[in-house]
Amino acid sequence: MTTPFPFTAVVGQDDLRLALLLNAVSPAVGGVLVRGEKGTAKSTAVRALSALLPAVPVVAGCRFSCDPAAPDPGCPDGPHEDTAGVSRPARMVELPVGASEDRLVGALDIERALAEGVKAFEPGLLADAHRGILYVDEVNLLHDHLVDLLLDAAAMGASYVEREGVSVRHASKFLLVGTMNPEEGELRPQLLDRFGLTVEVAASREPDRRVEVVRRRLAYDDDPAGFAARWADEESAVRQRIVAARELLPSVRLGDGALRQIAATCAAFEVDGMRADIVMARTATALAAWAGRTDVLAEDVRQAALLALPHRRRRNPFDAPGLDEDKLDETLEEFGGPDDDPDPDPGPDGPGGGGQPDPGDAPQGDGDTAARPEAGEDGQPRPSGAGEQSPARASEPFRTKVLSVPGIGEGAAGRRSRARTEHGRTTGARRPRGTLTKLHLAATVRAAAPHQRARGRSGPGLIVRRDDLRQATREGREGNLVLFVVDASGSMAARQRMGAVKGAVLSLLLDAYQRRDKVGLVTFRGSAAEVALPPTSSVDAAAARLETLPTGGRTPLAAGLLRAHEVLRVERLRDPARRPLVVLVTDGRATGGPEPVALAGRAARLFAADGVASVVVDCESGPVRLGLAGRLAAELGGTAVTLDELRADSIAGLVKDVQRRAA
Repeated sequence: MTTPFPFTAVVGQDDLRLALLLNAVSPAVGGVLVRGEKGTAKSTAVRALSALLPAVPVVAGCRFSCDPAAPDPGCPDGPHEDTAGVSRPARMVELPVGASEDRLVGALDIERALAEGVKAFEPGLLADAHRGILYVDEVNLLHDHLVDLLLDAAAMGASYVEREGVSVRHASKFLLVGTMNPEEGELRPQLLDRFGLTVEVAASREPDRRVEVVRRRLAYDDDPAGFAARWADEESAVRQRIVAARELLPSVRLGDGALRQIAATCAAFEVDGMRADIVMARTATALAAWAGRTDVLAEDVRQAALLALPHRRRRNPFDAPGLDEDKLDETLEEFGGPDDDPDPDPGPDGPGGGGQPDPGDAPQGDGDTAARPEAGEDGQPRPSGAGEQSPARASEPFRTKVLSVPGIGEGAAGRRSRARTEHGRTTGARRPRGTLTKLHLAATVRAAAPHQRARGRSGPGLIVRRDDLRQATREGREGNLVLFVVDASGSMAARQRMGAVKGAVLSLLLDAYQRRDKVGLVTFRGSAAEVALPPTSSVDAAAARLETLPTGGRTPLAAGLLRAHEVLRVERLRDPARRPLVVLVTDGRATGGPEPVALAGRAARLFAADGVASVVVDCESGPVRLGLAGRLAAELGGTAVTLDELRADSIAGLVKDVQRRAA
């Protein structure tokens, strides 16, 4: 068995370690979402936490980890009566991003259930994680149907497996810990709210701290067991402190003054619902217990707010999580008063509980963010090159018409185009390829019925064999690759016009976020085109690149189309099942080089030859219009729409499929 990296040997990352320890003290806090750039010890810290958790008493032989003191009366392995308990280490179960539904919730043997009436159930990861940790690395990339199952289990504390009238239920209460890199896309709001706490991590920019990180990692890689032995005393001290804090937790008093501050803080920051208030109360109580106190102080409430509220203030996919600490301090001061709890002995970590298990370590992540373009006097980022116009501010986004790819695909689950998926309406049946996942009951009965006499059926039961089983084929929706190709040349550079263009692209990005698409951004201006953003699940990153997009120069339309065609070629090799949708934002003009219009037409016909769905957003304005964007759309084999027609509340009859003629 691999020796995990010691939790106390993680350099810095104080907020991350504190959030994990608070959940170890009080699992009711609700888990942790760790956001940050790659290579910042997110996974290392989470995996190290399980070694610090106290052992778990379980019923001997129970596959569902029932507590001997209070066994689940509905346990599939039960009933458990007067069963002796055994102790085992707390589990940390990892949910792979590409896991199947059966692997998560468990598999039910449909053939035995139909033929014999036996509930033969093989537990999944939700059963393994009961009374332990369920860890999802890259949680933002988890498929929607798995997210739905996680939400149900987290809300009910139980997992249900329903297959054609056969039902199995078992308890599933776990500490949900997820890590993610925001550059790869954001979480659905429903799942985001299920995490009790959130922590932002970043690698330190200070050389001494980075040196210490490298030194410890190399020492661990050379001799994992020896390195862990050197940190055994620190690990033991933290483990004992967790046990002591758990024992103290029921005695911690959450006074009316602290409760008033919690409620006022949640109201001041306009968080939705009441879950934030409850999580803050539990977190503040756990902070007091961790500090060895029985009273919750204002410092505990403040720290709880910093951990529990940032991700709940996100209003749209382009809002960065965060909290205005000045506003937080003003709220706490305003609603503090004579009912506040007294200031007792501050405990082993000083006032506020501190919470850092290894204060001598230099922090590995000090919260620094990547450098941003310097802002000018008008608040706009300065252009990066000489002669460029400063980027125009995007106009207010709006709800767009639905653009979809024609035909039926087989890509990743999403909400844009029709596709054959594991979830959706049933459209037919087929023989299963591999493990049966979705039984088509009527087709199975029809396949088995003609053979009942030959199989010697004598009773009311139906004799079903493997060859009779039929898999249901279903139609749902898929997410597509939406590749934006944006004209940033001088003909688009009028600030009011470019602001409207950016507003339209921003609106389409919002639509792509809601429909679970991947997005990419190609821009062209001057003499060349560039890939401003390779295909990614991070709509936020696309919006950020759009905001700082400079304009000016000639219009190398053909270069932009050729670069987009190359991006699609490479992406087709990486993800062949995901169908592309090209959104070309231009007025149709082409300048620079010999025969620029003819060259652009030839480049456009490459997309038509490959059958790539496309739409041209016509940005031409003014009383005299040349109609160049419409001609370009015809060369692409797609559809042209104006900025006004793009709005969902505009003229009725805008195409829903961007290639109506091919549908």
